[in-house]
Amino acid sequence: MSRKIGFWLLWLGFIAYAFLLAPPAQPDTAELIVNLSSGKWQDINPLVVSLFNIMGIWPIIYSCLILIDGRQQKFPAWPFATASFGVGAFAILPYLALRKPNQKFTGSLGRLLKVLDSRWFGIALTLGAIVLLSYGLSGDWGDFIRQWQTNRFIHVMSLDFCLLCLLFSFLLGDDVARRGMKSSPWFWVIALVPLLGPLLYLSFRSPLSSEEEEETTGKQQPV
Repeated sequence: MSRKIGFWLLWLGFIAYAFLLAPPAQPDTAELIVNLSSGKWQDINPLVVSLFNIMGIWPIIYSCLILIDGRQQKFPAWPFATASFGVGAFAILPYLALRKPNQKFTGSLGRLLKVLDSRWFGIALTLGAIVLLSYGLSGDWGDFIRQWQTNRFIHVMSLDFCLLCLLFSFLLGDDVARRGMKSSPWFWVIALVPLLGPLLYLSFRSPLSSEEEEETTGKQQPV
């Protein structure tokens, strides 16, 4: 119960900070978002471009966990996963507050979950993130810090990134147990490295077994 209350308080605090304490919104924010979304990056700091696109990878990372975890919850997980593409941690925090611990998976995977569960999908995400990080390193850090201090959109987006890095651990333990994996201290150190840790976990985690696969395996075993 205390963890649930903590998530709700963090969610309310993040909302309050974003609208009351963060730097003011700039008049060109809407134009900036349109240009970032449409690929018109010529006059935009590569660090901002990289961060914006990485914030599109984070919801996919979380979807690879919560759409499977949500199978055993009393409420559907897909609205939270979908909303996270637009508002990031603002959608993930309510899910964490509402969910119950779940270390089992029942039923069949289905096409979408098979894709999200695939190691190749995790590897593709990792390669995409590395390209974005490499591109971002060519940016101007001084300009980025200035924008972080004066632009609400960039300021809140940066904090959202940090929060998503921290929240991943609250889903990781159940996902590890669900797959029958052994978690050593080194495993947790690697998995909790910001962004790249979760991506490496998706790339190398054990595949999830569905009831259909277990039944097929059982039929193939000799009597």
